[in-house]
Amino acid sequence: MKAVEATNVAKAGKVNWALFNPKTYATMLYLLLALPLGIIYFTLAITGLAISIALTPVFIGIPMFFGMAKLINGIVSFEQGLIRHILGLPVPPAAAPKQPSAEAGTNWFMRMVKGFDGELFFRNLMLVVLRLVTGIVFFAVMIVALALGIGFIALPVVHIVLMNEYQLDILENNLFTYFHLNWTYNQQYLLYVGVGLFLFWVALRVVNGLMQVQRRIMYVDEAYLQPAPEPSAPAPASHPFHTPVIPQFEDDLPEHPETEKVWLA
Repeated sequence: MKAVEATNVAKAGKVNWALFNPKTYATMLYLLLALPLGIIYFTLAITGLAISIALTPVFIGIPMFFGMAKLINGIVSFEQGLIRHILGLPVPPAAAPKQPSAEAGTNWFMRMVKGFDGELFFRNLMLVVLRLVTGIVFFAVMIVALALGIGFIALPVVHIVLMNEYQLDILENNLFTYFHLNWTYNQQYLLYVGVGLFLFWVALRVVNGLMQVQRRIMYVDEAYLQPAPEPSAPAPASHPFHTPVIPQFEDDLPEHPETEKVWLA
């Protein structure tokens, strides 16, 4: 059951027909904003933690530290929700509200300390750092991939404009001249546009692939991959001995005299 649910979630976030899918262009916008958002997240997290540690002797740094832990958790939750929204993934079920316990009467500081999860805090802090790294890398990869495709597509237009306005032939010394191929400019234009369309399609696939990588880095699917409950063991038989099988038809009774006595009794 766990594997089936994970496969269904993966299919829900998969992007097909990248050129005509709005998820592709939403992903492009997300990766464009990844760089400034990653810088903001990293600055807030590191600055807040540094100030809280520095103010620890004044005691105000301790509640500030727990507040920064909540803020970092909120940043990770916001990023996970944003990726789910872009990829069209279902929202995980909300956790059931906790029942009031005897600890409700304790002060706010003790509740804050007991609600702190060290493992979750360090994981979220590493995710914020990785968010900055992936934001820079993914932004650069996307820009280069898209620029190659759009550059080849726009090359004929740029060549015509430069020839008409500045008498500058940027295609004068190219690979066609090097290999002594006497192709006309129109033939070269068709080749460049074809290569550009192919590279642009590849770039869109790369963009969607980067989003899938970001989805896995940010543990977006972790709420759907909870371990399945263990199957309950069958109840032991009440009688240790083998129970004789009672025939279902009257024709079988003469062949089983012992069973006949039990049935008649």
